[in-house]
Amino acid sequence: MIVTVTPNTCIDYTVFVDDWVVGKTLRANSVVQGIAGKPTDASYILGEMGIQSLALGFKAGTTGEAVEQFLAQKHVATDFITVGGQSRLNVVIHCENGGWETTVTTSTLVVSDEHVAALENRFREALTGASCIVLGGTLPQGVSPKFYTALIRYARRQGVPVIFDSSEPYLSAGLAGGPTYIKPNRDELSQCLGRPISSRSEAFRAGKELTERYGASAIITLGAEGALALLPEKSYFIPVLDVPVASTAGAGDAVLAGLAAAIDSGNPLEDGLRLGFAAAAAVVMMPGTAECRMEDIERLLPRVELRDYPPK
Repeated sequence: MIVTVTPNTCIDYTVFVDDWVVGKTLRANSVVQGIAGKPTDASYILGEMGIQSLALGFKAGTTGEAVEQFLAQKHVATDFITVGGQSRLNVVIHCENGGWETTVTTSTLVVSDEHVAALENRFREALTGASCIVLGGTLPQGVSPKFYTALIRYARRQGVPVIFDSSEPYLSAGLAGGPTYIKPNRDELSQCLGRPISSRSEAFRAGKELTERYGASAIITLGAEGALALLPEKSYFIPVLDVPVASTAGAGDAVLAGLAAAIDSGNPLEDGLRLGFAAAAAVVMMPGTAECRMEDIERLLPRVELRDYPPK
């Protein structure tokens, strides 16, 4: 069973506008509500693929209930710890004429030490029979980044592979726990290493640096420039598929789902990369965060290329 852990559960409310004008009332062309949060997105996408997972984390209020309802639609099992406050509601502004997307996020969960201990206990229990862990995102206010260090370290000691995806300061804390795989984007990689990453070759060198330092295989997403995958035996460049883009929200989380699916089934990681990037392309075709259709994934799968990197 794939286990996903999302400490900061949330919902995305995506607003599509033609143009952005400061100081004026704007009329939305459409709005879409969808699930959000890196690991819960992965569970949601896995559900679309017909692959079972168990989603753990914190939830609160009506937004937390909405998160569970979204997951239930995809037959995802949930075992969230109920905490105070409200799970986050993110507003995603998609400017169609400008071709850009910005997310305004909130932090409203109220988490006590007792809540943290309860989630840690459920996590340990879930490791029995777990094929892999998908973990990441931000943490609620007051929860130390070392929370990720501890969970990853414990899972690895039990021999369970961990796929970790987060930004600073959580990425560094998670790396200290020794995850099996990390999936930073360009900005997250730059923040972690404290220097700008402006080219594919720089991203490759940065990924090798983290791999050598922490032992984690790095899958680095570079937006429209594609992605790099630094696996133990081989490295690849993965070009972006040419598909119509409705929204990019949740595309990177599809890669997490693909990797987890390969580990769960015992297939080569290359199969997981192909599945993950086909799912990512299917996600960007849909307006809602992490929304995709299995028929699109299957149609796009043969088009995903894994090119040797550096080129021979």
